[in-house]
Amino acid sequence: MNPSTPLVSVIVPVFNTEAYLEQCLDSIESQTLREIEIICLNDGSTDGSLDILNAHAAKDDRIIVVDKQNEGYGATCNRGIRMARAEWIALVEPDDWVEPGMFQDLLACKSRYADAQVDVIKSPYWRICFPDTPQEKKLHCDYRKLVRPSISPFRVDEAPSLLSYHPSIWSALYRKGFLEEKGITFREYPGASWADNPFLIETLCQARIIYWDRPYYCYREELPEKTRTVLQTSMPFDRWHEMTDLIEKLGVTSPEILQAHYFRGFWNFSTAMIFMGFENPLFIERASAMFSRMDQSLVLAHPRLRPEQKEKFLKVLGLPPQRFSHLPHYIRQFAFYWRSVGPRRTLGAIVDMLRN
Repeated sequence: MNPSTPLVSVIVPVFNTEAYLEQCLDSIESQTLREIEIICLNDGSTDGSLDILNAHAAKDDRIIVVDKQNEGYGATCNRGIRMARAEWIALVEPDDWVEPGMFQDLLACKSRYADAQVDVIKSPYWRICFPDTPQEKKLHCDYRKLVRPSISPFRVDEAPSLLSYHPSIWSALYRKGFLEEKGITFREYPGASWADNPFLIETLCQARIIYWDRPYYCYREELPEKTRTVLQTSMPFDRWHEMTDLIEKLGVTSPEILQAHYFRGFWNFSTAMIFMGFENPLFIERASAMFSRMDQSLVLAHPRLRPEQKEKFLKVLGLPPQRFSHLPHYIRQFAFYWRSVGPRRTLGAIVDMLRN
């Protein structure tokens, strides 16, 4: 391998993750694609993360360690992107890990479209639920088997489910030239602060995408107590507004994209409601501001929104109530779960629903 010409630059933004960092770095170093550079940026960690990075760099000359003062996730990723020498950029968060064939398989997928311009190579991911406990489970993400564009490369309105769920910006490769041509960078908020949300919109709403429906990236899902502080603030609503601003700036009018974006907004709404409470005046104020930016006809016709979500939408906005049939929604949900997680877990979900 010529170390001056990596095929993929892997960016690892690190802040106080010594408990998981060994597993993360081992998984990157074990990639079947050897022609990579691994840019590890220590964002002012106060634990043993820097020592772990230096120990790995001493054994693997593909690792570059940058030790800097704390700037937050967005600024750290931006610095890594600027440093990257490869055509393709990957992001791996230091408390996650990747399966061995990820980068080689995604580049092999791109080779099938050698004559086409491709900006993003996307794949699904593994959800690691209840991580590091006896109850740990490895589950498919929500959009696996749902991305079926009629052509490839494709625009995201051909696969709007990529915008509906977790941003999962790390289960992809990004062409560095595309990021530079479009002026795409991470918002430089303090801390982590959901900087992946605007990045998702800026990339996928402008990219020519190809998709490989096999998961490699293993995402340690956060437990509820880890998100409580975030969800007691306005952050879920603030980020949704920023994403909406970007959609408007980019001139996106596709009903499919808008409905996908609305679906994500309702996820923010439902999750924040658990912690803030529906009767909380601050919650109602922020939910109302979000709902008022949605096209009412697209919300009420949305095939994936539950009837009770549409009812809350009308209630928050002070609009006359309507009755919605539950049966079509449950039929669609049954089909969705059957495709996504298989018959066994689908039947388990039905049992849980009937018990509740």
